[in-house]
Amino acid sequence: MNGMHVIATAGHVDHGKSALLKALTGMEPDRWEEERRRGLTIDLGFVWTGDLAFVDVPGHERFVGNMLAGVGSVPAVLFVVAADEGWMPQSAEHLTALDALGVRHGLLAITKTDLMEPELAAEEALAQIRATSLGDIPVIPVSARTGDGIPRLREAFDDLTKNLPPADPNAPVRLWIDRGFTIHGAGLVVTGTLQAGTIRAGDPLELARTQKHYTVREIQSLSHKVNEASGVARVALNLRGAHRGDIRRGDALMTPGTYKTSTLIDVRTSVSGPAELLVHIGSATVDGRLRTLGADTARLTLGEALPLRLGDRLVLRHDRGVTGGAVILDIDPEPLRRKGAAKRRSLDLSQYADEPDPWAELTRRGIVRADTLRVMGIDPPTAPLAADWLVAPELAESLRARLAALTEGTLTGGHPIAVEHARKNLALPDARLVAPLLPPGRAIRDGMIVRAGAPDALAPALRQRIEHLEKSHAGFVPLDETGLNPADLAAAIRSGRLVRLAPDVVLLATTVEHALSVLRNLPQPFTVSQAREALNSTRKIMVPLLEHLARNGKTRRDADGNHRLL
Repeated sequence: MNGMHVIATAGHVDHGKSALLKALTGMEPDRWEEERRRGLTIDLGFVWTGDLAFVDVPGHERFVGNMLAGVGSVPAVLFVVAADEGWMPQSAEHLTALDALGVRHGLLAITKTDLMEPELAAEEALAQIRATSLGDIPVIPVSARTGDGIPRLREAFDDLTKNLPPADPNAPVRLWIDRGFTIHGAGLVVTGTLQAGTIRAGDPLELARTQKHYTVREIQSLSHKVNEASGVARVALNLRGAHRGDIRRGDALMTPGTYKTSTLIDVRTSVSGPAELLVHIGSATVDGRLRTLGADTARLTLGEALPLRLGDRLVLRHDRGVTGGAVILDIDPEPLRRKGAAKRRSLDLSQYADEPDPWAELTRRGIVRADTLRVMGIDPPTAPLAADWLVAPELAESLRARLAALTEGTLTGGHPIAVEHARKNLALPDARLVAPLLPPGRAIRDGMIVRAGAPDALAPALRQRIEHLEKSHAGFVPLDETGLNPADLAAAIRSGRLVRLAPDVVLLATTVEHALSVLRNLPQPFTVSQAREALNSTRKIMVPLLEHLARNGKTRRDADGNHRLL
């Protein structure tokens, strides 16, 4: 299900947010008896009409945490200011939070126009709003009591939603939970605003706080059962295996293996430290400790690990209210241990952009796995050089020049150089990076860098026996069937013609390639049993084979034990 737009309300207490939503949708957003009795929104309310879903947030200062849980995942806002009271303290605090979150799309509704003319309140509110990320937004005077302005407000929502940026249905899911309840016979149901990605019935989702996996049994969106839902959407998920207390407001459910949880981050912020703060993202609220590094940069230590990405926006709050916001620049910074480290780090961070820059991030890291960038929220800007290793272009050229100098003697009859020696000399994280960095005229044979075209170092008799194995063994070769003595076996493994999976299991290199081609055709991810059946092998051989492939960057083992090709 898609085509939905989710809007949050904002504004001072008793300015008519809930009454306005009831006039728009015909639904009562205040869910609790106490809210209806007191005429005061305490918790989040959810109502909808057509393809518009609304998250109604409390306006009272005592419930600002609940308000932030409602707006944290929503791309647009309906800001409400009453004509008879105008701009008020909670109006300002809500606006500070929206600005911290970088919300750029919204409408300003001047309510209670049956009590007072709207012009003064509108002028006062716009003067404040224009200076924030929302900028100059449309103003609609309305009266929930008389219905004046409601048709025009509906038209304004049509115009607003046309300009909202589309969500990526293929993005990894990160669903911040804002409500959970149990249903007799069904178990736990959780709700949230799906910002991007797609959730389907049967999908596994990982709980960031515990790394436990749950299967989506059923999805509802706007009280309708659906087979799938794509962001942006309000969703309710019935999860198999989840019980009361397992998942709470502020938790995040995510596509397994796609986010890194972190407690230490570097941010850009105008808030100064040292300071003890509350940190808000999505529907989560955690304790935080801020340490200023530079004029607009700081290190933030979180009291609880959260699934974060570069460019995420946070709201910072203390006991006097919302104090500002922060943009995440690094989710995995190095500790500041040495004297002067904070100052050097502030100089580095001053070069970071608020929006993630794939090339800049690759240049800073030099050599990095593609998946490391992906879990940070960055699409790899170039193809891997070997396995899943990315190398910054300028660094790759420098490494090629150094490797050429290191291996210069191999072209003039000098001694060959071991690949492992070259790897260590260049400080490469993986020996497989050596081959694509070799200059012209060099090749790798038997684990050594030699002149290209140099004769095969394997003895002719040994080469023939290996070729016989390659022709006569379509599958796996147990150690006792190779017919090779320990010295010949070691030479064949060094040459890359055989691969040792375990002390008593040897595999032909050609079989590794065949296994990869078979695994590539399996549904991803796959289990050990599925791989074993597809390759007509045994678990004794399949487990070390998958471990070997994972060590060499060909596959990855997910947290749930399943495997996938990289």
